[in-house]
Amino acid sequence: MTDPTTPENKAPAPTTRELEDEVARTRAELAATLDHLATRLSPKYQANQLARATKQAAGDAGTFVTGGGMPDTDPRRKRNAQVLLGAAAAGLALVVIVVVRARRH
Repeated sequence: MTDPTTPENKAPAPTTRELEDEVARTRAELAATLDHLATRLSPKYQANQLARATKQAAGDAGTFVTGGGMPDTDPRRKRNAQVLLGAAAAGLALVVIVVVRARRH
């Protein structure tokens, strides 16, 4: 008796055991992917990432203010530091406007 073949390439068809092993591997990969996605989408993970990025942006902005320049290695870090500096400048401008208006009245 000959081994069953697939019509496309005349190669021997996979055995039941090979198919079961492939299904088990695929399930394990899917479970790992779902665990990874669940972790990345969790509010706690997102809050930790935001806190880390904010601390890094504050450090980068402080380095810029003291003459160290913006980070050149990561465009995202540079953007975050610029956003933080812009927000600080807008906040300072708002405080100045409120103080000036309060003194006029």
